Amino acid sequence: MLIGIDASRAVTARPTGTEVYSQRLIQALLSLDGSHRFRLYLRSTPPTGTFPSADLRVIPFPRLWTHLRLSWEMARRPPDALFVPAHVLPLVHPRASLVTVHDLGYLHFPKAHPWRQRLYLDLSTRWNACAAAHLLADSEATKADLVARYSTPPEKITVVYPGHDETLVPVRDPATVEAVKARYGITGDYFLYLGTLQPRKNLSRLIAAFATLQPETLKPGTVLALAGKRGWLYKDLFAQVRRLGLEGHVLFPGYVPDEDKAALLSGALAFVFPSLYEGFGLPVLEAQTCGCPVITSATSSLPEVAGDAALLVDPGDTAAIAAQMQRVATDSALRAALAERGFANVRRFSWVACARSVLSIIEQSVV
Repeated sequence: MLIGIDASRAVTARPTGTEVYSQRLIQALLSLDGSHRFRLYLRSTPPTGTFPSADLRVIPFPRLWTHLRLSWEMARRPPDALFVPAHVLPLVHPRASLVTVHDLGYLHFPKAHPWRQRLYLDLSTRWNACAAAHLLADSEATKADLVARYSTPPEKITVVYPGHDETLVPVRDPATVEAVKARYGITGDYFLYLGTLQPRKNLSRLIAAFATLQPETLKPGTVLALAGKRGWLYKDLFAQVRRLGLEGHVLFPGYVPDEDKAALLSGALAFVFPSLYEGFGLPVLEAQTCGCPVITSATSSLPEVAGDAALLVDPGDTAAIAAQMQRVATDSALRAALAERGFANVRRFSWVACARSVLSIIEQSVV
């Protein structure tokens, strides 16, 4: 069987969650033993070795790549099945077409998205739910949203959990951790957020919670590091920090490349991720993989992902976020327990297991 995959979101210089999902899942699919052939459709040539053993179809196009250029490719040389892991199904597609839907947060928190993005997400998700032969959901929370919001038949949706990054390992060498911290202007203890700076991540409440921490219970110089690329309305966060007089106490280190991620996570007091809504939440697994205690939201998919290895909070309750930050910062035994439970929790998630499940669903769709 020839399986086509839209890999256009799998190659980017600074990947975020959906791009990481796309790349890691495609690589895991290619690693499986089997008789199937894979053809990847891309807008530009990926770095050498990114997708070994795959038939790469690089088809540049300036605008509307999916619905015009990829549709034309589907019409001329259709594969037996098409899988779209992180985007929208083209207008022309094989009958056996599958799409991963990552989240419907734009419906729960519409004000956390620009209106144009919100409209596009709604229209594209409706199209995917209608046109695809089968949908994959990252979590039971996303499946429930698809059923409730778009009346998608439950039997048309399969929950397949993404994997965790097995290349990440805890960094035990203090000198290495200190060197990476220094690169980002961090000199002492720190709470860490890692992700895009945007309203849906609830960072304004995280900053407000940090402002209320009792300084006498923390080591001098303890900071909050909000690392990640700048997204929508990021300037509001800078203004909030200035307004609260927290310059030098709340840091914005910027995008963190993969080679620095493990050290930053390994050295943090806690990874604080009070997102308003997540379809899955890969950063939680990244933190747990590195032995970093996690504080995250008790809503959407995050309890599914974090398991019993995180402190869960109401993301709308600033005082609750602050209380858990205070607790984890002052209780070394709790930090150690959360780290150990985190190591156990991440073993539930594997890219190979994810790929096997996806491949099985594709096979069942081609009859």
